[in-house]
Amino acid sequence: MRRLIFATQKVDPDDSVLAATVPMVAALAARVDELVVLCDVAVPAGLPANVRFHEFGAATQGQRGAKFIAALGRELRPRPLGVVAHMIPLYVVLAAPLVRPARIPLVLWYTHWKGHTVVRLAEKLATDILSVDRRSFPLSSPKVRGIGHGIDLREFECADGPGAEGPVRALVLGRYSPAKGLETILRGAARAGGVQLEIHGSDETYVAHKRELVRLAAELGLDADLGGPVLRGDISRLFAESHVLINNMEPGAADKVVYEAAASCLPVLASSPIFDDLLPDELRFDRDDPESLAVRLRSLDRRRRPELREHVLGHHSVERWADGVLATVERR
Repeated sequence: MRRLIFATQKVDPDDSVLAATVPMVAALAARVDELVVLCDVAVPAGLPANVRFHEFGAATQGQRGAKFIAALGRELRPRPLGVVAHMIPLYVVLAAPLVRPARIPLVLWYTHWKGHTVVRLAEKLATDILSVDRRSFPLSSPKVRGIGHGIDLREFECADGPGAEGPVRALVLGRYSPAKGLETILRGAARAGGVQLEIHGSDETYVAHKRELVRLAAELGLDADLGGPVLRGDISRLFAESHVLINNMEPGAADKVVYEAAASCLPVLASSPIFDDLLPDELRFDRDDPESLAVRLRSLDRRRRPELREHVLGHHSVERWADGVLATVERR
């Protein structure tokens, strides 16, 4: 029996941040006889029958770690194809003492700009590291291989858009973290003029930063709505109601929402060099330069961009991502 173990934080189709994990789980399950998912919280509705869950949620991190190790240990017999840790390097650190002596592939999927201590330790312990491409993993390592971002194109389609008249309707999705570069977006939109800006995301530990952004938007006289997080099912509607998505994340971070917007044929203005294979020069701006963004907004072609969807289909589909994961564990 071909079994795979997949460790992730949460599997919930209604989660505003982590719902995109659900199609990844489904795509992996379609390629094996049994997929065992270890996660903090699971809402398994709609997933294939060959997916089994172990929830290790607990009151403290120590208790969660102990439950994770116990569940993993029970699932290593019969021998799985591999253990894949999704976005949480700590899972690799906890799994390594059980998995590596058994010569079972231990794979980390990680795309983030932070290379903190746990990431560095996980890089040493993992047999392989997968990311969107080599630049979306924060450390230089011969273990890293790019396999695309895993977009479920069935969730997104090319909508007609709001039309070319009136203000540019610009959308920003993501947490209110300073790493998102939202101040530059506010200043760039204000300089461009004629921009209606809509921002949605969780503030969580960033309440003070969001408050400063609200103050800045008012000070700039910007037509801006700084809202809260949205349900997964609302994202396509927001894409359809917008002329452009703006993304100003730290360099090296391949925000998934950029590829999701592209899959919807929505023009995207982004600053990170990581998108140089997806976006032409006229859709890229300098991260810390509001005027650079303003220039792009003033000259924006508001028409839909079906070529962006074609690129996502060819390089970043969830099917291609799952194939890359399976090819990695099976070559060991």
